[in-house]
Amino acid sequence: MTTSRTRWVFAGQLGPLFDDGGPMMIIEARSVFGRRPMHRAKAHLYLSAMRHRAAELGERVTFLQVETYDEGLDRLDRRVREELEVIDPTSYSARQFVRARDMHVLPSRGFVTSERDFAEWAASRTGKRLLMEDFYRVVRERTGILMEGGPGSKEPVGGKWNYDHDNRQSPPKGAARLGLPEPWWPVEDDIDARVREDLDRWQAEGHVQLVGDDGPRRFAVTSSEASLALDDFIESRLGDFGPFEDAMLGGDWTMAHSLLSVPLNLGLLDPREVVERVAVEYAAGRAPLASVEGFVRQVAGWRDYVWHLYWHLGESYRTSSNHLGAHHPLPAVFRQLDAAAIQSNCLRETIDGMRRYGWVHHIQRLMVLGNWALQHGYDPVELNDWFIDMFVDGTPWVMPANVIGMSQHADGGIVATKPYVSGGAYINKMSDYCGSCVFSPSVRVGPTACPFTAGYWAFLDRAAPALQGNFRMAQPLAGLRRLADREAVVEQERLRERW
Repeated sequence: MTTSRTRWVFAGQLGPLFDDGGPMMIIEARSVFGRRPMHRAKAHLYLSAMRHRAAELGERVTFLQVETYDEGLDRLDRRVREELEVIDPTSYSARQFVRARDMHVLPSRGFVTSERDFAEWAASRTGKRLLMEDFYRVVRERTGILMEGGPGSKEPVGGKWNYDHDNRQSPPKGAARLGLPEPWWPVEDDIDARVREDLDRWQAEGHVQLVGDDGPRRFAVTSSEASLALDDFIESRLGDFGPFEDAMLGGDWTMAHSLLSVPLNLGLLDPREVVERVAVEYAAGRAPLASVEGFVRQVAGWRDYVWHLYWHLGESYRTSSNHLGAHHPLPAVFRQLDAAAIQSNCLRETIDGMRRYGWVHHIQRLMVLGNWALQHGYDPVELNDWFIDMFVDGTPWVMPANVIGMSQHADGGIVATKPYVSGGAYINKMSDYCGSCVFSPSVRVGPTACPFTAGYWAFLDRAAPALQGNFRMAQPLAGLRRLADREAVVEQERLRERW
């Protein structure tokens, strides 16, 4: 419904879903990019997306390039400023900002389910954990996505809710790549060139601290580009997405992943439309159910779930959760994305991918980066903010449940029932990293001891008191007690310098 109010849209609200036809406003505040060191590719994407959207809207938009949001608001005519409306923003700080200025706030958009939907579901779970699997099934039932009989049905297509068992294949043996076509890539334009010039100048003048490479731009920043990226994923990679969802290859950084997290988090795609379109591919016989269900689970399940948990768990969740007493600062090689200083193949390739693209896929994030950070007791707040700043799809709402909860188990089990920690055997099974590595995944003591394998046991030794009551950790802790070289492993990892 068109309104006479001017609608201020934020960087996560740049697509048609957030546009009801009235006057619009976009504020590009340089201070946002200077709060902490940021990956240059991320800064480029956000600036490019806002400037492209302003160009698309033409005379319908007020586009302000200023130092702070307050400076932008001060430039508005008083009547316009008093009549501003916003679609509820995607962070606590932004919501507090607009409410402190008495703006007209509309319900949030950009997710398959509403905040009210989740609140009602959470209230109905009195005394029960808010499990993602339970939430995901409710979403499927309400929407009818991949359900026999449509909305309201209790019968999932294919008779199963979850095809994770079919989606955990190791990469093909001896293959350097999956052999899929190169993904669709956007073509940079004059707007991108001006963004790059501005970032160069801002960095030279000390306004921002940028880390990593920039260019060429790899992710969509307009709704038309996002549609092309979605088309490409469906046509070229959806069929292989499921089987190799958790696999890693050093020579294939995209694998069969969709590369849609950036346009989704910029608000360029409607996630409901995305999952419905993917579901059609199965119904038409063009994609296997395991791949389609795995993708629907990521977007309509996990993405919605972590969005709602961000609000449900509260603003203090990020800073008050440290169940395992992790306080070590991130090492310089993480903060500077200095892959050359790392010897273990899996960690070096993952950090180097971050340096080059500002993106690695979810298993590299969870079972390489997160696993390493968990083993070494990196401060979860610092790690959470690093994930936000260094990943092109990092946002304040997406990372707490993923990093604080699932990856680091810092919340003591609210999001995940056990720590996601493993030795080198898992990485060896799911990747080609270990074959040419200077470390051996089967060795835990000595010069070739795998930092992940030895680190796994050293972690259990350190975290055992906090994990004693966790039934899912009973077997690993029993193994720790039987470990003949436990003291040697722990001391080796305490003194480790090569990793």
